[in-house]
Amino acid sequence: MRTRFPSMRVLTPLACVTLVAALLVGPPVQAAPEREPDLYVALGDSYTAGPLIPLQEEPYGCLRSTNDYPKLLAQRLELTLRDASCSGADTEDMTEPQGVSPGPNPPQLDRLDAEVDLVSLQIGGNDIGFSGIAETCVRATFEQTTCRSQYVDEDGNDELQARIDATAPKVAAVLGAIHERAPGAEVLVLGYPGIFLIGPGPASCPAMGVGEEDAQYLRAVQESLNAMIATQAAANDATYVDIYGPSRGKTACDLPVQRWVEPLVPVNAAAPVHPNLVGMLGFTDVIEPVALAALASEPVSGLETGGGRPDDRPGGRGQPDDRPRR
Repeated sequence: MRTRFPSMRVLTPLACVTLVAALLVGPPVQAAPEREPDLYVALGDSYTAGPLIPLQEEPYGCLRSTNDYPKLLAQRLELTLRDASCSGADTEDMTEPQGVSPGPNPPQLDRLDAEVDLVSLQIGGNDIGFSGIAETCVRATFEQTTCRSQYVDEDGNDELQARIDATAPKVAAVLGAIHERAPGAEVLVLGYPGIFLIGPGPASCPAMGVGEEDAQYLRAVQESLNAMIATQAAANDATYVDIYGPSRGKTACDLPVQRWVEPLVPVNAAAPVHPNLVGMLGFTDVIEPVALAALASEPVSGLETGGGRPDDRPGGRGQPDDRPRR
């Protein structure tokens, strides 16, 4: 009696190849879920909002443009944007409603929460009275006196410098409140672009309606304001973004096709002595690489970014960050 063995099927060459390939490849790889865009909140005054740059959006009293730099930056980096900026805002309007029509514009810091990844802040100009300074200086010119004499007394006490000094702790308080409300966010603090010709050299131009002495004085005031803002950024764990330096050759005194800021009588669509669309595009060019680096959240030490000290906030500089990044 013969012993019977179970029959064995001989695999064809093609079947062998298929089997080996399946063993090598393994189970199908699941596609990674799409991550949500980073959340960006823009805080600031008219230099952020872009008054009279087409198109304007509600609340119309904020004179906020659909082409301000926060929106341009959000489009480029595919960010989700909450644009809280409003023309006329000062540091008080970060925590209090701003009375605009048909507003009011809610407190700007109310747009912050723990989900925010990136914050930009541009504030301080209205705290020292930007618009009032312009009016005073133009009036002084018509009265054949100097703008500087309206603010600096015989003993050399400078009212505008005193205003800048008084604004410093207000900017620091705003930055502290930002970190408290959005503890995982990277914070960018912007300076202001040049209005008068940037030195060394002459500062004045006919389009700004003041003489050289006053133009030199007002340029120094603006440089002092930017220096204060940079100092407060460094002291409060934020990254300062220099807009003033890159605006050389693009001031209100430069050619209309080049300028980022309009003079007293605008040629491009913008409010007097405010950024135009070219300016908003230029600001975005400057901010974009800084924002990308901030969102990458690479560990840094000390003041290498120009933005302050490491801290213990989740995702703060010098700390590991678990949040998904681009």
